[in-house]
Amino acid sequence: QVQLVESGGGLVQAGDSLRLSCAASGRTISWYVMGWFRQAPGKEREFVAAISSSGGNTAYVDSVKGRFTISRDNAKNTVYLQMSSLKPEDTAVYYCAMRRSIVQTLGPPFDYWGQGTQVTVSS
Repeated sequence: QVQLVESGGGLVQAGDSLRLSCAASGRTISWYVMGWFRQAPGKEREFVAAISSSGGNTAYVDSVKGRFTISRDNAKNTVYLQMSSLKPEDTAVYYCAMRRSIVQTLGPPFDYWGQGTQVTVSS
């Protein structure tokens, strides 16, 4: 059974940085695309970033390009989201996701989800 556990969220001020972590258990992440999504109050969940199994390819939603960096450590079975220059509009619950198949498309769909971690950015 795959479990994804996010951590690292919190309350920060605009312009600050945070690093989110997603620790996986139950399956090695080494072969699978991993992603981050977010859901703000009253809005649908949106794709934020994804990374290929090797880490060599990444994709981002336009609103975070140049500010967020997704990375992974397959030896630690962990994926990260480094967030810099945070803005109030980045406030959301951030979810880690993992694909079940080895297809390397850098986007939805994903099959396994964490419980989420809250990121709040004050102005």
